[in-house]
Amino acid sequence: MSDLELLTQSLARNVKRWRGERAFTLDVLAARAGVSRGMLIQIEQARTNPSLGTVVKIADALGVSITTLLDYEQGPKVRVVPADQTVRLWHTDAGSFNRLLAGAEAPGPLEMWQWRLMPGESSASDPHPVGTVELVHVTAGELTLTVDGTDYPVPAGASASFEAETAHTYANHGTAPMEMVMAVSVPPVR
Repeated sequence: MSDLELLTQSLARNVKRWRGERAFTLDVLAARAGVSRGMLIQIEQARTNPSLGTVVKIADALGVSITTLLDYEQGPKVRVVPADQTVRLWHTDAGSFNRLLAGAEAPGPLEMWQWRLMPGESSASDPHPVGTVELVHVTAGELTLTVDGTDYPVPAGASASFEAETAHTYANHGTAPMEMVMAVSVPPVR
């Protein structure tokens, strides 16, 4: 089974599971996530590979991490994720990417990401649920972090934290690749 097939099946199983645990109908989850009921049906039947944005919206609506939705193993309290099992969810032909390194439910979703943005590239993010916090640490190059329309330069070695409930963008306006590690904490669904 290919990695994509494994992820598609894991996503289908876990969306169904968490939707059931939250007692959400398809219509309720569709409304909370801002995705169509038909898309949710295709996801739960493992008939589509949705975009990263769609997976983020569903995870946020369910109050779980992306790791939880893509997890294909339920293991012990300590989980080591080998380098070859991290999940790359977004990439460009120029070499930009993000990779989900690890995640947990603590008490809401908590995720750790690796990012690379090549010169001139950017990635925009829709607002996350109220109470979501992101922390970034730039390891190479310089990140231009735009939050609610204001640019914040974050050079290599520096870190930033922000409330991610407004639109935000990660950009590399420099001439060298920008690399960072990011943690995202989403409040639990009430």
